[in-house]
Amino acid sequence: MEFSKAIQEKLKTLPDAPGCYLMRDGDGKIVYVGKAASLRKRVRSYFRSHTKRTAQPKIRSLIGSIADFDIVVLKSEAEAILTEGKLIKEYRPHYNTLWKDDKRFTMIRVDVQHRFPTLGKCRIRKDDGAAYFGPYVSGMAAKVAIGFLERRFGLRRCKPRVPDAETYRHCNDDIIADCSAPCIGKVTEAEYRERVEEACAFLRGERMGMLKELRGEMAAAAEGLRFEEAAALRDLLFHLGHAVKEKAKVRKTPKMKQEEARKGLAELQKQLKLPAEPRVIECFDISNISGTSSVASMVCAVDGIPFPNRYRRFRIKTVEGADDPRSMAEVVRRRYSRLLAEEKPLPGLVMVDGGITQLRAAKAELVLLGLGNLPIVGLAKRYEEVVWDHEHNAGNLFLPRHSAGLAVVTRLRDEAHRFAITYHRELRRQRIKESVLDEIPGIGKAKKEMLLKHFGSIARLGRASLQEIAEAPGIGQKTAELIRGELDKKG
Repeated sequence: MEFSKAIQEKLKTLPDAPGCYLMRDGDGKIVYVGKAASLRKRVRSYFRSHTKRTAQPKIRSLIGSIADFDIVVLKSEAEAILTEGKLIKEYRPHYNTLWKDDKRFTMIRVDVQHRFPTLGKCRIRKDDGAAYFGPYVSGMAAKVAIGFLERRFGLRRCKPRVPDAETYRHCNDDIIADCSAPCIGKVTEAEYRERVEEACAFLRGERMGMLKELRGEMAAAAEGLRFEEAAALRDLLFHLGHAVKEKAKVRKTPKMKQEEARKGLAELQKQLKLPAEPRVIECFDISNISGTSSVASMVCAVDGIPFPNRYRRFRIKTVEGADDPRSMAEVVRRRYSRLLAEEKPLPGLVMVDGGITQLRAAKAELVLLGLGNLPIVGLAKRYEEVVWDHEHNAGNLFLPRHSAGLAVVTRLRDEAHRFAITYHRELRRQRIKESVLDEIPGIGKAKKEMLLKHFGSIARLGRASLQEIAEAPGIGQKTAELIRGELDKKG
């Protein structure tokens, strides 16, 4: 079996280290992503005559399509597993079929829409309004995380949807498991929800101080010879530490001097073959954590420097669930149809956060608007590849690693991601507050929306008098008394 000289030379220099590998076909497209404890052993195994003769048909087909490969060296096999999942979701390679819906690893599910939310484990994300965290490489890591948070924040473990005094008769968790016992009013519903939000913030990597508590528990488990528990805590610490690092990247949008920014614009004009320096760049990102409350951000750079006054954010209106390409198409259509209608100037460059799928969805909308000549590129996350989909510029472009041009686009992309995530969290906190209305008998979706529209927010509704509520459209005295009474109970 013969392979190109380039492949043969790469095989000689493979490191004996953990990491991920990306197989490319003759067109340079990534067709398979894999992980390895040893890149040297794993990648070389694909290029042996024995493998070609005896492997399963799927593997033989993959080997026959390989024209080149790349590797990513990582610190551990656990990190390789997580990175493999991210790369597969980013590039959606043809031969990868096992990562389509996160069924392989455990996630933590928080039923934030319920009156007294609980934490649980699952393997499939659903579009059910719950918050999902993970996936976790170790199922035991998810289990110890849930146990730690239940103890730390006094979260309930009982099964009833709305626990009450009767539930409490058969439960001693407030005595033996640190439950805050909202069922008998030891804490109010609002206080309990604050505890749940803190637990969610921890799972998002926003409470770094609490990692010290986990390290203490890990040390205690190891000293007590509970090695399985200690290993699970170690895996959980790794996962949360990774989340903290990723969030730090999102929060810190590095600053750039004006001189360097203008240099970056000149580089972008040259590298992307633009007709002029992109003095104005608009970048879009989609955020649909857990597939719910999908939103989008648009951030803008003027002369290479982020310009917050021009930032915009969007609620996705026409797409259900997590569908980034269709969501991207919607916001691009809304943004530029409005600019055309208002006869406002267009940017010199449009960027989308994502790969070829998001880029093509956005490009198609520009074409429909008669803006097919407006320069647009995507920026793939993992390797900071600029993705093109133009007639004469197809494929991916790697800007020089430390160039000012790369700094301009990556900084703007990170700013778009930060802005989208911030908006998504605002909506989720608002949804948690609004769900109090879901627990009031006789208040359906229509009345709930009407009340929120009339008063503007749950906080204003909570401050309204009985008469003010009764005067709201479609409410009346009896319903107002019911609403006021329930709001007063919830404190």
